Amino acid sequence: YQRRVREFQTFINYNVKLFIEASTAMTAVATKEHRGIPKAIFLEDVDGYMNEDAKEEKSATNVLQSFDEQLQKYKYMELNLIQRKKRLRAQIPDIEKTLEIVEHMLQKKEEFNTHFLLSDQVHAVAKVPPTEKVFLWLGANTMLEYSIDEAVALLTKNLNTAVVNAGQLDEDLEYLSNQITTMEVNMARVYNWDFKRRKAAAEQK
Repeated sequence: YQRRVREFQTFINYNVKLFIEASTAMTAVATKEHRGIPKAIFLEDVDGYMNEDAKEEKSATNVLQSFDEQLQKYKYMELNLIQRKKRLRAQIPDIEKTLEIVEHMLQKKEEFNTHFLLSDQVHAVAKVPPTEKVFLWLGANTMLEYSIDEAVALLTKNLNTAVVNAGQLDEDLEYLSNQITTMEVNMARVYNWDFKRRKAAAEQK
C-alpha cells in the first residue's frame, strides 16, 4: 500500500507540475516578467530610442526585425498557452464526472446499475456491488486503488487545481495579448518614424 501511495504521489506531483507550468500565484502587476512572460516596453520616444547610443548605429530595418522576432515569440507563447488551455478545459468535465460517480458510491453504499464503456461508442450494462475501494485511471497506462474517501479527496483537489489553473491561463493569455499589441504598436511607430525621416531627407535634396 505504501508503495502505491509513493507511486501515486510521484504521478500527481508530475501532473501538478504540468498544470502550473505557466501559472504561479502572483498578481498581474506590471513587472519585468509575468509568470515567465517578459514584459514588452512601450516605445514612447522613438527618436530618442533610435539615437540613444551614438556608438551603435540603429537602422529602422534592424530594429523592426528585432521587434518582429520578439512579436513572433509572444505569438508562439500564445499558441502554446491556448493548446494547454484546451487540454485543461477538456480534463475538467472528466474529473467532475468521475467525482460525481465516486460521491454517489460514498453516499449510497448499495448495489446499482451503470453503463460500462468497453470501447468507443460501445457500452455494457454492469452491476456495481457495494464497495469501499475504487480504481482511478490516472493516464499513462496507470490505474491505482484507493478508498472511496481518498478518491473523493484526490478528485476534489485535482478539480480545484484544474479550475484555478484554467483561470490563471486566461490571465496569461490576456497579458500576452497586451504584449502582442504593444509590440505591434512599437513596430508601427518605428516604421512611421523611418518614413518621416526618409521623406525629410528627400525634401532636403
